[in-house]
Amino acid sequence: MTPFLLDERLANDTQPLADLPLCRALLMLDARYPWVVLVPRHAALSEVFELTPDDQQQLWREAGQLGRAMKAAFNGDKLNIATLGNVVSQLHVHVVIRRHDDDAWPAPVWGHGIAEPYSPGEQQAIQAHLTALIETLDLRG
Repeated sequence: MTPFLLDERLANDTQPLADLPLCRALLMLDARYPWVVLVPRHAALSEVFELTPDDQQQLWREAGQLGRAMKAAFNGDKLNIATLGNVVSQLHVHVVIRRHDDDAWPAPVWGHGIAEPYSPGEQQAIQAHLTALIETLDLRG
């Protein structure tokens, strides 16, 4: 069996938050948006349909519960959940909180502007906040 390895581009653009029942949760390193990427810990997947039906349900459970909690915690106007994979083919799901006054509104965040890095203190604070938020979720099916 091939081990799970995180695509190098995802690894370079994110910081680990937690391992959920199915996915590794990663903080996207763009301070413009509260943004988490979920990557199922299976090797060599690029499409949702490649997951078992149970894992597909688990993926949406994790994305939905995390998104709901993030929207409340970050006072979002809209929640975007998406799988694209046009640049990074490894299956991953973006969970992004949007606000009417954010840099890209109402357009998608992908390809809009240049990512703004967190200051070390900001990154540490949002990582702690998201990790604590994740710990409150009941993600078992």
